[in-house]
This record gives sequence, structure tokens and C-alpha cells, in this order.
Amino acid sequence: MKYVVVTGGVVSGLGKGVTASSIGLVLKSCGLRVTSIKIDPYLNTDAGTMSPFEHGEVFVLDDGGEVDLDLGNYERFLDITLTRDNNITTGKIYQSVIDKERKGDYLGKTVQVVPHITDAIQEWMERAAMIPVDGKEGPADICVIELGGTIGDIESMPFIEALGQFSYRVGPGNFCLVHVSLVPVINVVGEQKTKPTQHSVRGLRGLGLTPNILACRSTRALDDNVKGKLSQFCHVPAENIVTLYDVPNICHIPLLLRDQKAHEAILKGLNLLGIAREPDLTEWTARTKVYDMLHDPVKIVMVGKYIGLKDSYLSVLKALLHASVGCHKKLVVEWVEASHLDDITAKEDPDIYRAAWNCLKGADGILVPGGFGDRGVQGKILAAKYARESKVPFLGICLGMQIAVIEYARSVLGLHDANSTEFDPKTTNPCVIFMPEGSKTHMGGTMRLGSRRTYFKVPDCKSAKLYGGATFVDERHRHRYEVNPDMISKLEAAGLLFVGSDESGRRMEIVELPSHPYFIGIQFHPEFKSRPGKPSALFSGLIAASCGQLDSHLNKTGHVSKAMANGLSNGRATYKDRQMASNGSLNVVE
Repeated sequence: MKYVVVTGGVVSGLGKGVTASSIGLVLKSCGLRVTSIKIDPYLNTDAGTMSPFEHGEVFVLDDGGEVDLDLGNYERFLDITLTRDNNITTGKIYQSVIDKERKGDYLGKTVQVVPHITDAIQEWMERAAMIPVDGKEGPADICVIELGGTIGDIESMPFIEALGQFSYRVGPGNFCLVHVSLVPVINVVGEQKTKPTQHSVRGLRGLGLTPNILACRSTRALDDNVKGKLSQFCHVPAENIVTLYDVPNICHIPLLLRDQKAHEAILKGLNLLGIAREPDLTEWTARTKVYDMLHDPVKIVMVGKYIGLKDSYLSVLKALLHASVGCHKKLVVEWVEASHLDDITAKEDPDIYRAAWNCLKGADGILVPGGFGDRGVQGKILAAKYARESKVPFLGICLGMQIAVIEYARSVLGLHDANSTEFDPKTTNPCVIFMPEGSKTHMGGTMRLGSRRTYFKVPDCKSAKLYGGATFVDERHRHRYEVNPDMISKLEAAGLLFVGSDESGRRMEIVELPSHPYFIGIQFHPEFKSRPGKPSALFSGLIAASCGQLDSHLNKTGHVSKAMANGLSNGRATYKDRQMASNGSLNVVE
């Protein structure tokens, strides 16, 4: 096994995750099998109990692991399926060591950070690196390991020490260190400054690690004299210094690495130059060019409660992007804070209220993503009502599906106090209830998590057609609440159709409104399995419906009903036609 370790210096947020993913993609394009590990130095066992505002989205794996969002980048770039063991945290390491101590595995020993914690880290890395993640038998050729945080952080010190020992343990030719650093440009003089990177590398060397390659983040390509200076003071060959300058979208990063021969430097350090082929990124390059040339916009309004940090919905954004490229549309996402749509905001701040509604009414499509807690729920319900009544394409994910059911019960069934027991435990019309097997005392890892099978109950529904006429689909879940099975018959009698359920037939997974051009709610999270070139079926349906292409999109799959051919797809004016009427500012997703 060969190891490529990616560390970061100077500041956080430089893009280590994208860099690690891009390195993996380039190496995979050289004919090598690649796996990935993310090290997070925080004490949490996993990312499941963290606030999206603090750490971005929680990415969910097939095995139910709640992990850092960087593992989502790894899966999307490399088209692999990772496991919970591919995310190492300080909490997991200490928990495993303490469990061993309690069992008596260290009997007679004083348990210490060195060697016990550092040994546990190395053993975990070796074990996780051997797990097949690409559907083939046997371990990968190369494991890309990203160390979260910044060099010098107190909490990452045990991992730095472990990596230093690990490099010696696996030996020369099996370990390559890529250090991602910042080369800022002082605007007054336009000069690229190397001192931050020099200090970062000095700190790294002082901790026992020497970088083989420098990946320098900057606003523009590094000047030759700057490379020479970095080479001299950081003891890294000039040909091993690459620039990751600002690009229109992250799809360009693997191409930057390839064009600067980063793969050759890595392969040389790993003694693989004579084994690996030249990188073949033909398909990736073509897709990137298509994306750069898109200009016909489709406007999706995201009604969420964590919009203060866009990374809270990173996988949703990527799934929308994959789908829009598949439909040859330029994705434009506008964000609406859910609470800005409710009556309280109308009284307290009428301007914000009007702006939010103007933005919503300018949408080609509306997406309500998942979330927890009652803040913003009323706004989400109003957004679902607007989409239903105005025939605007709508996709509700997890909580988004649940609020669509609540809204329908209130507006159509006349059950004005219909609610979820999450928000009103005493409601007399509980449309959404706590799952019987859930824990009310422990929060971490107690939800319904991971890949679960959904069976289509209605073969000719839109969802089944979008999935190519499948009878079932496996998607990832993350929820504690579910639609109340006792309410299904009432809702279906009123026109809301539950077209997908679990194997028991009682847990509802997909809901549709047959009389609507595109109104779908799903309990699962299809965004987690969307890939470049292989977009999620339901996100593709939303984009296609939002730009009036649903009929043709379904025709491509060979599954289109007479009813749909007769005009049930969205025939409204698109965003381009109404652009002048919209008051919201554009946010073109890159």
C-alpha cells in the first residue's frame, strides 16, 4: 500500500479536501485504484451531533456513518463508496484506546499518548486503507489521507506524531506528503508573499514531517521567482511546487494538477512511474468544458434554515449542479431563509418579508431540504403551499417531505392543527411521528441511518419513471421522524399519493401529487449518491421540470405516460422570462 498524506498550513479553509479529492482522481486516471481517509482532530466521535453552522453538512455513508463533508467530495470525485472507518476522529481513537484499557489489553502498562494513542492511529489508518471501496476485490493501490485542521493546532499533535512515525514505519517509496499552503497577494503592490508558507513548512519540519510537494493556493499562478524562493527556503524541488490558483469551479483542480505534472512528482516519490500510465481525464475535461459553456439559466430557490453557511447544503448544491449540467442549464441558486416567509417577519421586518416572497415567486423550481428543530418550519410550510398551489416544481427532502404532508393535511383536509410531534408533541392530528425504534435519551448515531431500500408501490409514478422504471431503489437516510401510517388513507383519499415505502409497507418514503407537474417529497437523501456524470434521478427531474423539459427527459429513459405527454410537465415561463421581475440577487453556483 502506498500513502499520500495531505496537510494544510497558514489558515483553514484552503481547500485541502478538494485538493485531496483531485489528487485521488488524477491518480485514478493513471490506472491506479485509490481510497481515501479523512482525519478530524475534534473530540466528537463523529460529525452527527455537530451544528451545520459550525461544521457544514453531515455527510451520510451507505453503512450509516455520519462523517465530515470532505468524504462527500472523495465519493463524488472518485466515484467510490466509503465506510465510517474512513473517517478518523480523536473521539474514535481515544474511545478505542480507553475501551482496550478497560478490558485489560494494556494490563500493567501506563497508557499514554505515545505510544498507545499514536499506535492506535497508525493501526486504524492501515486497517481502513485495506477496505475495498470501488466495488472490486482486494485493497486499493494508493490511500490518500487528509489531515484536517492546520499545522500547529494543539488537537492535531498526536496525529502529526503518528504520521511521522508512520512515514518511517512504511518506509521510503511508500509515503508522499503534500502540503497545501497559502501564498497571499498584497493588493497594493501585487506581490506574491512566500513568508507564510515558509513559516508553515518550518513548523511542519519541526514536528518531524518533510513535505515532498507544495500545493500553493493563490489568486493567480506562481511566478517563477516565487517558486524558486519557495524551493530554496522550503527544501522542495521547484518542479514539485504546484499552484492551485482561483478557478471558475472546482472541476478545474484535477486538470491544474495534471497540467503541472503533479502526478509525476507523486508517482516518482512512490516508485510508481514505470507502473502507472499517463492520466486520462478525457471525460472529466469534456464535462468541465460543458459546464463552463452553459449560459441558459434555471433558477432554483432553496428554502432552508442553515443558509448562513452554504456548506450546510453542500451535497444538495452538488446534486443540483450535476443535474443542471445533465440538462445543459446554468444553475442559479437563490437562498431564502425559511423564517423570512412567515407572518412574524411580515410584522417585524416587512422589507425582508417582501424580498423573500419576491424571490420565491421568481423561482423556476423550489427545493426544501432537511433540517431539525421547529425554527423556520412555518416558512417551509408556506413555501410548499405556494409550490403546490402555483404549480411550481417542488422537491422536499426529509423534513421537506414531512412539511409537505403537514401542509396538505392543513390546507386540503382542513386539519388546522396538523403537525409533527417534533414541533408539537400534543397535536391532535400528528401527521409526522417519532419512529418507534428511536432513542429519546441519546442523540449520537441513534437515527435511521445509511442505505435503505425503498419499494415503488405505484409502477407508473413519476419517481419510478425517473429511476428508469425500477421496482425499488437504495438510498441513504438520516431521520428520527416519519409520516404517521395511520394518516395515510386520509391523505391518499384527498389526492396525495404515497408511491414508495420500505419493505414493511408502513414507513412512507416517497410522496407525489399526481395533479401537479412535479411535486415530490422523499424521506431519504438522494443528494449523497449523486455523482458528476451520474446525477440523482429526482434532482434531474426537478431541473427538467423547472425548465420545461420533463417530458423529453422522461422520453430519454423510455418511460413516459400518456398523461405526461399530454402536458403535465411544467409549461410556465422560465426564470429567463421573468428575470426582470425578480428582486433577488443571483448566486451562480460554481
